[in-house]
Order: sequence, then structure tokens, then C-alpha cells
Amino acid sequence: MTGKQIVTTLLLALGTVFLSGCQTLQNIDKGLYNAAESISETDRVTGQRTLSAADRSAQIRQGNAAVEKIVADEKKQGRKLDSALDRKQYQRLVRIFDRVHRVSHLSRERWQPILIDRDSFNAFTTGGTYIVVHLGLMQQLNDDEVAAVVGHEIAHTVANHVGERQTQQQLSLLASKAARQKGYQAAFTHELEREADRIGILYSALSGFDPYASSRIWQRQYQQQGNARSLFAHDHPVNAERASETKILAGRVKQYYQPGRINPQAATLLDNNSLWQKSDNRHKETAGEGGGVAAVLSTALGAYVDHQQAKQEASRQSQQAQFVKAVEQHMQLEKQTRKTDTSWVTRWRWRGNIPLNNVVMGMMAQDSKGKLHRYVSHLKGSLRPGQRFDLEFRMQDGVTLKQLEGMKTRYYVDDALPAK
Repeated sequence: MTGKQIVTTLLLALGTVFLSGCQTLQNIDKGLYNAAESISETDRVTGQRTLSAADRSAQIRQGNAAVEKIVADEKKQGRKLDSALDRKQYQRLVRIFDRVHRVSHLSRERWQPILIDRDSFNAFTTGGTYIVVHLGLMQQLNDDEVAAVVGHEIAHTVANHVGERQTQQQLSLLASKAARQKGYQAAFTHELEREADRIGILYSALSGFDPYASSRIWQRQYQQQGNARSLFAHDHPVNAERASETKILAGRVKQYYQPGRINPQAATLLDNNSLWQKSDNRHKETAGEGGGVAAVLSTALGAYVDHQQAKQEASRQSQQAQFVKAVEQHMQLEKQTRKTDTSWVTRWRWRGNIPLNNVVMGMMAQDSKGKLHRYVSHLKGSLRPGQRFDLEFRMQDGVTLKQLEGMKTRYYVDDALPAK
């Protein structure tokens, strides 16, 4: 999609603004400004215009309604929440959250963390003033790591990712076929996740939590889960890439980290830091004096850049998935040997004609209830054409080999890269 098509799409979506019949250039410019205002907002982080069809009060109403429904459903099903669920973990969550929230771009809003009874590794926001955290996540992470997750989730709302994604999806219906494809939508969300990582890691450093904690989370997830690069389109960065990127980000913001205390310059550093310099374009946008044209072009340019980034990411993911699938076709399983009740050793032969690095093999199993279990094993070093190698798989989710025998299983190449 070209820049011209983006502008056209925006204007078509807002055509009613101009049907009233502007008779002067000044009125036309005011109409353009109002049109841009109706589908965009000033990004709190960068100062640039980003797509958003709802103002902050509407975002809070919609986002909070979604969480309040979840809370009502939890109570209806008899599940405990917050301190009634686990007093120690909830007090810990509140303490960590309060410190991170105080250095955020939305520190003036009254937010509330909610702890729900799930053993999974998850936390989320819906664009309002709640952050929902699963008990399982609290039990798995230390304070610095919880702060990294909290900062990331607050960042999603700070950057209005819920509203941006909704508006982008609406406009994509008027745009190109590529923008309506599942892979593209996943890639668009993927880039929002990367942005939330950037913002969240700065929040960690400014609030006195170790900014390297995020990288440790994803490195650990990579060892346990791999990347699953060919199984589906990724709406989050894969674990290995996320560990690497967040480590680089931490290195850039570690200068602001004062262990255990909020950086006294936090408010200033939110606008100007080693990751971004906030721009101030609104003073150039005076309705009726060329500001309308500037606002529309700024909105269109931002949308175009986001669109191109998503297209490139979708293409990158597709190419990597195709490569991994091609590797899988030439990976031969020669032998399986039981080691313990929860582990076994496999022997493989790489029959391809190029050397490989970062080889991760996986096994997927589906039990009688339809639940999927994934196990991965990492090969150390590179792999030569024709080479045989052994990998040990271990189950750490309570499943035994005897139970595994009754499940539908298949091996797959979780990840691989051509050796340089």
C-alpha cells in the first residue's frame, strides 16, 4: 500500500466530515483537522500521531467494563480474588505495581491490580485502569521479573495498543488484501509487543527494578518452550529474539537504574532518554491555518510506517517458518530410548546439505481432553550435513511416558538457522 492509498483510505473513512460543503480553505483545513482528531491521538511516549478512534475516557469505560465482567464471572463461579486468594502474593503485587505505575505516563490515573486464580503464566490489560495478573505468574517470578511484566502491561495502555489495533483493523477493511490476512494481523500485534517491551523496560529501570529481568524471563522461556517458529504466526516476538532484544534494551537504560528506589529524574526521563526523544508537533497544528493538512499527513505517515513494518514482519516470519519446515523434511528420527519415567533420548540424522545452528527439536502431544503438551530439546553447537545427534526430552508438567503412549504425538523442528 502506498502513502497515497493510506491518505485516501483515511479520507474515505471520514468522508462525512466534508459532505457539509466547506466553502473556504480555512474551513476545509478545519474539517481536515477534525477528521484527523476523530481517528488519531497524540502518542504519550513519542508525541507523534497514532490511529485511535476513541478518546481516553471511552477507552477507560470499554476497558474497565471488560475486566469487571471477568471479575463478576470469577465471583459467580466461586473463585477467590486478590488478598482472599493469596494475601502475601497480592500484597507483593500491589507493592511492585505501585512503584512501576508511579513512573509511568499514566501515573495520575487511579489504577487497580487484580489477582485471579490461574496457574498459568499470564497478565493482561484491556486499555482501562486495571491490570489482571494470574497467580501462577506471581509464583513463578521474582520481584524484578514481576516488575518487568507489570511495566510491559502498563505500556500497552500507555501506547493505546488496544485502540490502535481496533482502529487499524477497521481501516484494513478498506485497505489492501494483505492487511486483512491473519499473518499480517499477527505481525501488526507483534510490533506493538516490541514497543511495549521498550517502554516497559524503561519503567523497570526508572522504578528501581533490574531492567535485565525481562531478558532472563524470555531466555528461561526459550529453554523450556523453544520458539515454535513454524507452528503458527507469532503475535509476540519468539522467545530467543525477545531475550536478545530485551537484553539490548536493558543495556541502554541501565544508566537510569538505581536499585530499590525510583530515579529522582524519572519524570524528565520519560520524555527524553536513550530509547526515544519525545517530539512536540501539536504547536504546528493550528486548525484553519494549515494544521488540518499537517494533522492528516502526520496521521497518514504514521499509519503507513506501521503498515510497512507489519508487512515486513509478516514476510520475515513467513520466510523463517518456510525454512524451518524445509529443515523438518530432511530431519530423520532413527531411534528412541526410554531413560526414566519422564524422560527419553532420541537419535536423529540431519540429511540436508547445509550446516545449521540453534537447532531445537520439539514434540507435541494431545491428551484425551484435547489439551496440548509441548516438549523441546536444544542441540548444543552446530550441525553438519549427514551428522547424527542425540537429544534428551524431559517432561516437567506431571505427564509420564506411560501416559504419553496413549496420546497423539508428533515430532517437529521447533527452530533452526542456517550456519553462517
